[in-house]
Parts: sequence; C-alpha cells; structure tokens
Amino acid sequence: MLVLPTFAAEPVNVQAEHHHDYSIEGFIDYAEMKQTLQKIEQNSKGTVQVDVAGQSFEGRDIFTARVGSGDKVILVQSEIHGNEKTGTVAILNMLKTLSNNSKASRELREQVTIVFMPMMNPDASEGDKRRNSMLWSDVVEAYPQLADASPSWNYLDRGISQGYDYGANPGFDVNRDFNPDLDYVPQAADFPGTSADPGWFITDESKVSRDVYKGLQAEFGNVDVFVDLHHQGIYYVDGTSDEVSLSLSAQFVPDPSSPEGADYAQYADNYNYDFSRQLNVAIYDELQSYGNSPFGHISLYSQGLDLPGTALGTYALNGSGTVLFEVKGQTQSFGQKQKGQLVKTVERGLEAVVEGVANGSVYDLDPEEYEDIPLTSYRPS
Repeated sequence: MLVLPTFAAEPVNVQAEHHHDYSIEGFIDYAEMKQTLQKIEQNSKGTVQVDVAGQSFEGRDIFTARVGSGDKVILVQSEIHGNEKTGTVAILNMLKTLSNNSKASRELREQVTIVFMPMMNPDASEGDKRRNSMLWSDVVEAYPQLADASPSWNYLDRGISQGYDYGANPGFDVNRDFNPDLDYVPQAADFPGTSADPGWFITDESKVSRDVYKGLQAEFGNVDVFVDLHHQGIYYVDGTSDEVSLSLSAQFVPDPSSPEGADYAQYADNYNYDFSRQLNVAIYDELQSYGNSPFGHISLYSQGLDLPGTALGTYALNGSGTVLFEVKGQTQSFGQKQKGQLVKTVERGLEAVVEGVANGSVYDLDPEEYEDIPLTSYRPS
C-alpha cells in the first residue's frame, strides 16, 4: 500500500516556494463571504437560512447556510485550514444554484437538507494560514484541569530553526481536535496525544463544528453525509508524472469491526465504509465522465489512515458517509484560470454527491469500484 505524508499534514521541510509568496487576491475573504451569504439569503426569499453557529477564538462568527427540507442530511465544511479556500467559493456558488427556482433545484431541495459551513476557521482565513490563533495558555485558562498537562501534539509552536515560523505565531491545527465521543471533556491524562489518537474539542472552531453536527443528529437522527474540503499541495497519479487535480478518500479510521479497529469497537454499528466508498465513486465517475476535461486527473489519497482526531474520522465513527476533497496546490499557487477550474472541480464533485443522495443513485453503486480508482503518489514516476 502506498504511504503518503499524513493527511493534510504540515510540511516537514521549508518549501522553496511558500504559498504566502502568492497573492490571495481573487479569493473571497471573511467580510466578502459574510456579505455574499446575506445576499444569497435575501435573494432566496426563505429558501436559504443563514445562521451563526458560534464564534472563532478571535470572536468572528462562524456561519451555517441551510437549504432543503428533505430527510437525507448532508453537512459540508470548508476552510478548517484557513489557506485552503477553493471550497468556500464552490459552496457559495452551489448555494446560488440550489436556491434558484428551477425544477431541478426544487426537486433536490425536497429530497435533501444541506448544511454548509463555508469558513470554519475565519481567523486563519483572515491570516492566510493553516492553524488558528489560540495559545496553550488559553486552553489552560478554559480548562484548568490541564494546567499540568503537556501541550497537545497539534499545538504548533516550533521555531524557525526547525523549519517553521510558528514560534512567533503559534496556534492549533483544528482538524486534529475532534473526538469520536462527541461529549468528551478534556482530561490531562489524554495529553499530549499523537496523530493516531482522538482529539479533545479544546478549540472553539472544532466545538462549533461538533455542535452543528450534534444538532443535526438530534433533529434527524443521523447526518447521512459529511464532506470536508481541503488542499494538498502537488501530487501525482501513482506510477505516472500526471499531476493530480483532486484526491478523494473515504477512509480515516480502521473498520471498528476489524482487529485493526478494535479501539473503536463501540462505534461498529454506526460505521458505514461501503457508503463512504459509494459517495467517492459517485464523484469519481461524474468527473471522469467529462473525458479530457478541465477536471484533470482524479485519484485516491492515502489509504489505511487512522486519524480519529480529524472531523472526517470522528464523524465516520458516528455514522456518516464521509468524503475528503483535496485539490492540488495551495490557494495562492495558481493563476485565475486554474483557480476557477479547481473551484469548478469541487463544485461539480459536490453536486454529484447531492444529486446521487437525492435521487438514490449513489446507493446502487458498487463500493468495490472505489478500489479501482488510481492512487495518489507524493512523487512523479
């Protein structure tokens, strides 16, 4: 099995070109996102409901936008890493389409309820960085029981001498702060943890995502689908020199009913890996159906992952079919034309999920076809 750097991980070495060397002009910022959401809600005349789900560490509102009234529930999250922005634009584009008065949009809204979180980590988005701005001292202030604990492993405060600039600007990778126990309360004995351990819900941003998820569980009984939108740098189709436009993945923890997943046995009745695979197959088939198209090469991200501290791992164990989108590059690495193509790739992939769940076609797909999708490689061959 091909082994890649850990899912959405920090770079180990200093890059020759850092994404901060590029302008983020042309992508939406927090104020523009907020204004656009308000305009979409107003123009939809009640079809789209925009709410404040909570606040980030620095006090910015974290928004949800809800559309549809069906009993199949889809939760889509973007910019948990603030320098990964194509998903936010794709979400806003989809909201405009889903809220229009076309027959197709009306039929979709009758079958599904979709909740979008277009900018999960607005502090990081405004700072054009991956992590949030919370300090370990802030954690201890909020959770005095952690006063004698070692800082969690995902607290990034390493210095420039180690190839990082976090010493002057530390913070947490929020997408390692999730726990399959949605009611978990931080305990000192669980720190500092590792990448293969659950997180702690110590960051404001992860708690907001969790609370939205729990609210949908309480309302509908289950969140059928969870989609997380990311960027991954430059990767290649395994065995080739073809750059990958989009990597997909359905697996973030071992099957809880297997020996490898014994630590998660209590979640075995909820876990539905076949459905996650079907969702990924639906996206792959849709994007491949365009042939030699702007969507480029689609492949599978690293498989065999054991990352319960990610939103994807946590929500998969709680019964959701899960999909990871990892588009190539960082937000700022490309010109406007290619940025637009990557946004459209995400948008069309999300549409395949929504349409497949709404009309039921995704449930008829063979999950084993997932295993035939080419793997992603870190280096060209």
